[in-house]
Amino acid sequence: MNDPFKNRALNLNGPATDLMPVTPSDTTDLPKVALALYVQTGGSLSFITQTGQVRTVTVTDFSILPVGTRRVRATGTTATNIHAFMIG
Repeated sequence: MNDPFKNRALNLNGPATDLMPVTPSDTTDLPKVALALYVQTGGSLSFITQTGQVRTVTVTDFSILPVGTRRVRATGTTATNIHAFMIG
């Protein structure tokens, strides 16, 4: 199979190299800082940014939130089917 990403340097502008399901937690960070979040079922989304700030936003179904995220918090999150865009 031809892999167009084989010799490409990883870049924060994308594309992501993987999509990981997220289980919201008040204590556990994601394995790596996510490049962005994808939410299939909208609601409130509470998360900790790459810089350590706690943010809560309301998102609609099938939203992409392009914010570096280290944790999706259980407290304050009603959105479901959340996935993290990962690189590297």
